[in-house]
Amino acid sequence: MSHKDTVSRKDWLLARKALLVREKSLDKARDALSAARRALPVVRVEKDYWFSTNEGGKSLSDLFGTKSQLITQHFMFGADWDEGCVSCSFWADGFDGITPHLGARDTAFVATSNAPLATLNAYRDRLGWGFEWVSTDDGDFSRDFGVTSDAGDTSGYNYSDREFQGELPGISVFTRLDDGGVGHSYSTYARGLDMLNGAYHYLDLTPKGRDEDGLDWSMAWLRRRDMY
Repeated sequence: MSHKDTVSRKDWLLARKALLVREKSLDKARDALSAARRALPVVRVEKDYWFSTNEGGKSLSDLFGTKSQLITQHFMFGADWDEGCVSCSFWADGFDGITPHLGARDTAFVATSNAPLATLNAYRDRLGWGFEWVSTDDGDFSRDFGVTSDAGDTSGYNYSDREFQGELPGISVFTRLDDGGVGHSYSTYARGLDMLNGAYHYLDLTPKGRDEDGLDWSMAWLRRRDMY
């Protein structure tokens, strides 16, 4: 990157204030979008989903604990994989510190993957994570919520016609219904996950940004944090 546009402090401040106007406009648009997201209707979850956890088998309802809201992070870790997805691992490096704060706002958080629980535990221990991570036991949960697809499945990814086979990332949000049932309120995939990676948004503040232009693919630079 060239720093040829070196200017006086006065000129820099004029440019910065002009950019601030655009940033404030984006803030307002984001607030409006968040309100629209919260206003989405809820669909009742009719199927019984069960997970293997370190406290034994749990239903989807059990994963809420004492909270009324549940965020599930669909972590790409196939049933026969030896390691979790490197990109999902990048996101997961930010999970531990936020879970107590989510809990203070009546929200539980859990990562879900198709790999066996013992495999997830070993990988979590390797990377020093402490967040709750449960196994779907390669069941229907990941398929029904659009992050696992088998051959012949044409449901698409991210509410599109993009067919895939295997594993992709996502987030799904659930809420307790007044009658004790579980409702599905929101899911997001692909670039919808971008805003939830703090490291990327710190990089976005720098002159080089994410510095991914010219790579074979955007995250070709990325490694698991114990492999740099």
